[in-house]
Amino acid sequence: MRTQKGTLIKDIKRQKYIYLMIFIPLVFYAVFKYIPLWNAQIAFRDFKSVRYGILNSPFVGLKNFKEFISSYYFWNLIKNTLMYSFGKLLVSLPSAIVLALAIYECRRPILRKTVQTLAYLPHFLSWVIMYGILLSLLAPGDGVVNDLLKTLGKKPIDFLTNSNVFPFLVIFSDAWKEMGWSAIIFIAALMGIDVSLFEAAMVEGATSWQRVRYITLPAIRPVIVIVLLLKIGTIMEAGFNQIFMLYSPAVYNVADIIDTWVYRQGLLDGRFGLATAAGLFKGVIGMLLIFITNYFSKKYTDNSLF
Repeated sequence: MRTQKGTLIKDIKRQKYIYLMIFIPLVFYAVFKYIPLWNAQIAFRDFKSVRYGILNSPFVGLKNFKEFISSYYFWNLIKNTLMYSFGKLLVSLPSAIVLALAIYECRRPILRKTVQTLAYLPHFLSWVIMYGILLSLLAPGDGVVNDLLKTLGKKPIDFLTNSNVFPFLVIFSDAWKEMGWSAIIFIAALMGIDVSLFEAAMVEGATSWQRVRYITLPAIRPVIVIVLLLKIGTIMEAGFNQIFMLYSPAVYNVADIIDTWVYRQGLLDGRFGLATAAGLFKGVIGMLLIFITNYFSKKYTDNSLF
């Protein structure tokens, strides 16, 4: 026991900078992720005011969860949340992979760097700025897209208040904003492929598509699976900031998600217990999904998070 303890101390002293690098993210997660879990007990209490605090609020068990699940809005919130989450997953992930492949296959360094930079830039813009850009492009009066439609003899479309168009606007604007940033991890994976494989394939007469199909995609498959697993774990996160900026009462039926409903119930109506119960419900569903998908991924692809 003393030998193991002495070895551990020697190891910490020898690798002190590595342990210091680990210490900082551990503190971050402890302060901002684990300590706030204490406040999750509000979901089981009738919390009305900070004056009485959490512990002095009456314990109501699963009352808040039952009220959320039996709410008139429950199934519509679940439907909208899953629609946006899966829609973004189906559009964003393939588009990021295609962009990474295109950048990797590009043989002109200037063009490659230009495309990379332009693709990364939208990620650094907030949804407030993105809303302004979308409004200037899609406004029914003087938006660029509607001006083009008028020129072609078509009727203008109010993209932000049309229930049929709004979901597509949310999904594709998210793909536009995050596609370049998401492609970084796939480009890094592509850089790790042995170049001799491509050279051998070219000697054998393989076309570009055959090289992508039989070398590139199989080589980055583990990374694709890991990214997919991580996104499945946050499948109940449909993008609060984006939808909060874009939605309006005219499109509530297709735009309202769990996060926006939690915002209105918690901060606007002061129903902290109900809002926390909805947020906790969302977190538990996400955790179960990541365990289930990780199990099947490990069973059928030999790739998993744990």
